[in-house]
Amino acid sequence: MSDNLRRYRAIREALTQCYPGEMSGRMTQHLTTLAALIRGIVGSRSSQMPSIATKIPDQAKAESRVKGLSRWLNNDAIKEELYFLPYAEMLLNCLALETLVLVMDGSGIGRGCCVLMIHVIDKGRALPLAWVVRQCPKGDCPEALHIELVALVSDMIPKGTRVVFLGDGEFDGTDLQKTRHDAGWLYACRTAKSTVATWEDMTFHLDLLGSSIKRGMLIELKEVRFTRDAYGPVMVLCCWAKGETDPLYLVSNMSLAEEAIQYYKKRFRMETFFSDQKSRGFNIQKSHLEDCQRLSRLLIASCLAYIWIVYLGALCPSGGWQHIIHRRHRGDLSLFRWGLQLLEHFLNEGLPIPVQFHVTI
Repeated sequence: MSDNLRRYRAIREALTQCYPGEMSGRMTQHLTTLAALIRGIVGSRSSQMPSIATKIPDQAKAESRVKGLSRWLNNDAIKEELYFLPYAEMLLNCLALETLVLVMDGSGIGRGCCVLMIHVIDKGRALPLAWVVRQCPKGDCPEALHIELVALVSDMIPKGTRVVFLGDGEFDGTDLQKTRHDAGWLYACRTAKSTVATWEDMTFHLDLLGSSIKRGMLIELKEVRFTRDAYGPVMVLCCWAKGETDPLYLVSNMSLAEEAIQYYKKRFRMETFFSDQKSRGFNIQKSHLEDCQRLSRLLIASCLAYIWIVYLGALCPSGGWQHIIHRRHRGDLSLFRWGLQLLEHFLNEGLPIPVQFHVTI
């Protein structure tokens, strides 16, 4: 059996685990194409349809395979709610025994489009949960869209789960803060130094705090009314880490400043996801797609592919594969790179290929 066929069958079988009941013929066909897309993206390290098609085990001509993939991307029946969110919900259920750390961010994708995404942090990686693709510059999504995405993910989280939300200055809007607070979430988000705050009857811009702080110091204000809308009370922090050129300003509903800062550091793990989806992995920025719906459907396949590869990376230390596929006493590879190398090892040795769309092991 060819490597392409072995990978495809393993992926196809894993995809059906979220649909225990009898599936319609149309859904079966859609999952078959989704499995082919995942297989092709991982095998080709590309998000371009001609490259993906070369890694699909099919006797049809290459042009016919490309057309089949394109029909899937163009099909209005392919929706994230049906073909991705069940896997995201399964992932959240697996992780909900501990605090869920969620991160929201955006990035350019395709031609002239931006994707707004929300992730959960696990094994030091940001794993995708939901997204919206729009034709707009990065960071130009309205607050209503942020709230819509938060509400979508909130509905998938088991009740009673402790949730911490992290975001940069794009996500400090007062309506969004209220949405998170009402959902019972804790949050720590960056905010601008020009933000207006009121504390102990004194109204000021936050850069007043920055002008009175030195490197290595932290200023913590509680019971603050945030912006001219006087939202709150919240906690506002100004800290200046050693080695940084400017102070950092945070707004949070947590009770401890140190806790808010420690959690906020995890926000930067989001950057590794976009790097792996782009230049270090699947090159989704070179897909040549400019239609938001087609890009959103492509993300279904590339995000499932990413979760699978990170799962394989997490298998390395737990399964004792680390010393086989990489030099001993070296820890310079990410879980994503571990996963890609472990997959190649399984294929080269003719070993069974584990496929799973959640990471906890």
